[in-house]
Amino acid sequence: MPRYALKIEYHGGPFAGWQRQSGQLSVQEAVETALRKLEADAPGIAAAGRTDAGVHATGQVAHCDLSKDWDPFRLSEALNWHLKPAPVAILKAARVDDEFHARFSAIERRYLFRLISRRAPLTHDAGLAWRVLGTLDADAMRAGAAHLVGQHDFTTFRSTMCQAQNPVKTLDEITITEHEIDHGTEYRFVLRARSFLHNQVRSIVGTLERVGAGSWKPDTVRAALEAKDRAACGPVCPPEGLYLTGVEYPHSPFV
Repeated sequence: MPRYALKIEYHGGPFAGWQRQSGQLSVQEAVETALRKLEADAPGIAAAGRTDAGVHATGQVAHCDLSKDWDPFRLSEALNWHLKPAPVAILKAARVDDEFHARFSAIERRYLFRLISRRAPLTHDAGLAWRVLGTLDADAMRAGAAHLVGQHDFTTFRSTMCQAQNPVKTLDEITITEHEIDHGTEYRFVLRARSFLHNQVRSIVGTLERVGAGSWKPDTVRAALEAKDRAACGPVCPPEGLYLTGVEYPHSPFV
C-alpha cells in the first residue's frame, strides 16, 4: 500500500486532543473520517505527537497507508474538502517510503508557547494564547530556563500520568522573546528536543512564568529540577497557548 506523509495544521479548541477517544472529538478522528471518504477501508493513521486537549498545531505530521496511488496534491485537496468545517487543514501531502513513520522516524520536535501580558481580556487571541495580568521579567525567565537546557531527569516537569519509561530527556533549546503589542506584551517560548514528556512544555512554561512574575528566583528552577519530584514543579499553564510547530526527519518528506 502506498504510504503518505501529511503536514497538518489545526486549532485545538474543539478537540479532546490528537488521539482518538471514545465519545469525544479528536483531530485523529477528523482526519481518519476524511480519509475514509476517499477510501472506505483506509486504516488508522499515526502522528508525530499526541497533543493534548486545547493544544494547537501548525506543523503536526502524520502518515497514512492508502490503496490508491494518489497524486499528493490531489490527496491534500480532497482531504481538505472532506475536513470542512472542522478547524483542521492538510498543508501538504507527500509520498514516502514504507519505512517512514511519523513518530518513530522523527529526530526533533519544536513547540511554541504564546503568553500575553495585558489587563484587558483577549479577543482576537482568545483561545490562542495564555493571558496573565502582570508584566514579566524576561531576563529572569531566561536565567531560569538556562538550568533546563541539556540532558536531565525531568521527573519534576512531567505529568504523573506520563507513560514514558524514562524521564531523562535532552532539551536542546529554550528561547524566550518579547514582542510589544497593543496594550501589552507577548512572550514567546520556543522549545526544541528530540522528544518531550507528557505536559513537559506546559510545566516548564508555567514554572518560568512564576520566575518572570518574581514569585520564584531563577535558581529555584534548578532546585526544582534536581528534586526529581512533581510536587516541586510550578503551576502547569493552560493548553491554549501551546503549538506543535514542526517535526524534523533525517530526510524531510516535504521538500
